[in-house]
Amino acid sequence: MERSQDSPAQPKSWGRRVADSRAVEVASRVGLCARGTIYVLVGILAVRIGLGSDSGQEADRSGAVGTLGEQPFGQALLWALVVGLAAMALWRLAEAAFGQTVEGGDKWSRRLGSLGMAVFYTVICVGVVQTALVGGSAGGRPGDETSKEYTARVLDWPGGRVIVGVFGAVLIAVGVVILVRSLMRKFEKNLRTDEMRPATRRVVAILGIVGGAACGVVAAGAGLSVLLAAVRYDPDQAKGLDETLRSFAATPAGPALLIAAAVGLLLFGLYSFCEARWRKAAQHGTPEEQPTGATGPGHAPVGRGKGGDEAGDQQAEQSFGGRADDVQRHRGDDEDQGQRRG
Repeated sequence: MERSQDSPAQPKSWGRRVADSRAVEVASRVGLCARGTIYVLVGILAVRIGLGSDSGQEADRSGAVGTLGEQPFGQALLWALVVGLAAMALWRLAEAAFGQTVEGGDKWSRRLGSLGMAVFYTVICVGVVQTALVGGSAGGRPGDETSKEYTARVLDWPGGRVIVGVFGAVLIAVGVVILVRSLMRKFEKNLRTDEMRPATRRVVAILGIVGGAACGVVAAGAGLSVLLAAVRYDPDQAKGLDETLRSFAATPAGPALLIAAAVGLLLFGLYSFCEARWRKAAQHGTPEEQPTGATGPGHAPVGRGKGGDEAGDQQAEQSFGGRADDVQRHRGDDEDQGQRRG
């Protein structure tokens, strides 16, 4: 939340200080790098599927984790990913508890969204931990099987059909919101674009627009499959990320649509690294955390608001006025001495 310059500085609450701390800022940047790694790997796997060179890995989180585990030092890479995902979950949890640092970050809708993301990344983090403990290259259960299993369980609940339908509709709405916000470049409000060169800013904008739009389309497609599962009372209709991407190849556009979506996810992964570099964060040790009128060594007192400006003007006028009086007095003394000599 932005404070008005006319209002006196208010001490931050304990929760606000935690949310604005350096540790949470570092957690957010580490978490964004972890998110970027997953989306880049998923995008590469999906591109290979679209080109017909399927490696057998699912184009989803499990496939990305399995691919990472197959690399040299795979175990170390997996545990590094665990740290990043845990940091991401903690950052989102801090936002849900204390509000986001951006303007309007205390709105309940933003807090609820942050809570949902915290749960989402916690689940992914636990899955990666399980994969790292059992060997590293298995990648965990495919997302398609998990989606179908959970959908079948919920459908058996009283009112489960309605719950699944509502979840699918919400997922569609989230996908549409992500798509629209990406096309409107809303993500730039969270970035320090003034620190970017013009060429860099254009590249980051392209990554954010195309990558965000791809994420929105894929999320809406997955939500549509869940909604159809509720309408038809068929859990097999529910699709995870991999099956959603593969279904794009069955459209009239063919594999080209799958490749386009895959490239979009890859670009979103690259944008995540850019966001980790240039995302806005709360300022640490700002004057508003100090008592009013406090000054540090080597710094002159600076007034806040209109009252401070007027006080500064009065001090300047008194200083310059005093100097002018001294000059005039010296001139008068010189004239008197000249007259006596004459």
